Amino acid sequence: MSVPSFLDRVAAAPISWGICEAPGWGLQLPVDRVLAEARDLGITAFEQGALGWLPTDPEAQRAKLAEYGMQLLGGFVPLVLHDPAVRDEQLADADRIARNMAACGGRYFVAAPVPALDDWHRPDLSEAEWTELLDNLDRVADLVAGHGLEQVVHPHVDTDLETAADFQRFIDGCSSKFTFDTGHLTIGGADVVEIARTCRDRIGLVHLKDVDGDAMARERSGELDLMQATQAGLFPSLGDGIVPIAEVIDVLESSGYDGWYVMETDVALTDGDPPLGEGPVRGVERSLAFLRSLDIATVGA
Repeated sequence: MSVPSFLDRVAAAPISWGICEAPGWGLQLPVDRVLAEARDLGITAFEQGALGWLPTDPEAQRAKLAEYGMQLLGGFVPLVLHDPAVRDEQLADADRIARNMAACGGRYFVAAPVPALDDWHRPDLSEAEWTELLDNLDRVADLVAGHGLEQVVHPHVDTDLETAADFQRFIDGCSSKFTFDTGHLTIGGADVVEIARTCRDRIGLVHLKDVDGDAMARERSGELDLMQATQAGLFPSLGDGIVPIAEVIDVLESSGYDGWYVMETDVALTDGDPPLGEGPVRGVERSLAFLRSLDIATVGA
């Protein structure tokens, strides 16, 4: 049996090693350790991770990624876009980040509309705030396109786009493409297989993330916050949770999706450095083995 072509478009994200933009998330493992572990698994493309984790100087970042045989896909960028009082400041930040990301060789500007940069708790937006948010997402899309990047808006727990209803409002009120995160959309109550079938033309990038049903219920009830739920195993290795990962990929590949898939097995490291060769890399390895086991019906394969 031939290897499914989607495997040539599978990348990794630093969040799988605990590298995260969320305030107070936990230990940030060294760049060289993470990139070496990813390289040894055969991964050739990576996201930036928390701003400043990789070198911010474009030449230095390109050199560091090239040292491990990696290409840069892009990066996750939290922005406050529902508040007109900070509009100019946030658009200027988006412009600055996009310029740097493009110089580093990136392709995707993964915008996450957050309530505040230092406090992620989903707000109840007013009609005026929704209008501001959706208009600003289109502004950011135009702005980053000027730097040769594509904005892919990221629905995410604890942000302005958390629930299935939030996501639908985004689809109906904004023209930007989005990051199809199978985990966060599942937690928000969306049907990810239906999204794969009906929103194909709006998908710019796919984040493959599985979800543990018990940990999700505890997070949704308020018993655990996002980091606590993550530490409790909210995002297991692909194939170990409730998300129909194989079906989603099959639907996308059958429809002609030819973009990237980014594996994400989010972890938060709060107990010190795991021993070399152990820790988060084992979860990534398990996810990759699951993807390699799939028999995906790709178009033109």
